[in-house]
Amino acid sequence: MNEPAIRIDSLTVGYGRRAVLRDVDLEVPAGTTTVLLGRNGAGKTTLLKACLGLLRPSAGRVRVAGLAVEAAAARVRRLVGYVPDRPDAWPWMSPRDLLRFLGAHFAGPVVARGLALLERFEVPPNLAFRHLSRGQGMKAMLAAALAHDPRVLLLDEPFGGLDAVGREEVLVRVIDALGEAPRTVLLATHDLEVAVRVADAVAVVAAGRVTALEAAAPDAEPALTPDALKAALERGPVPFGGIPACARS
Repeated sequence: MNEPAIRIDSLTVGYGRRAVLRDVDLEVPAGTTTVLLGRNGAGKTTLLKACLGLLRPSAGRVRVAGLAVEAAAARVRRLVGYVPDRPDAWPWMSPRDLLRFLGAHFAGPVVARGLALLERFEVPPNLAFRHLSRGQGMKAMLAAALAHDPRVLLLDEPFGGLDAVGREEVLVRVIDALGEAPRTVLLATHDLEVAVRVADAVAVVAAGRVTALEAAAPDAEPALTPDALKAALERGPVPFGGIPACARS
């Protein structure tokens, strides 16, 4: 049996005495997209940072691409692409500058691949981030995250703060990226429509706990709807139906 691309066992993470995640278990099969669905402050970002080795758990363990994150965080980060909830490059940097910076830390044609992605995403490569729109900035961050061809992609609310047009532009690029390579994706969002369009499985995050929701068979009925996911959120971390492939678009 193949090992999951991401495996989280009995994970507890907190800030000081406050536990944000408590005894979390989650598996993300290789080559699939799992959505972390929860309200703001539910612990989604904390979980993604634990997967990157940026937060030290007080209990439990995380494995990414077969590696124990706590013991091999630097190796894990070379295999992972990460998109934060807002562009975090220095404002004076251009997307080209960011790719050059990343090219010094990752193997392969990072700059060339990233520039090709920027062209496809219609982002000007030489304009400073402070002059890019929010949507352009997020597309630039997605291009940078994909430039080293990561095995795992972590997306932390990449649609937050975007207007309807910008949200759709970024979402279309994310969907394109999911379809062009066998890549594992863990995407945090509170957006029900996004979850319906991209997810193979959903994990509802509520009250510091996570319940994984397995994908249904392609011919499963009824099809997933935003209303169904909203009901799952309101119930909190309890078992919930599943996501048929026909719900993806």
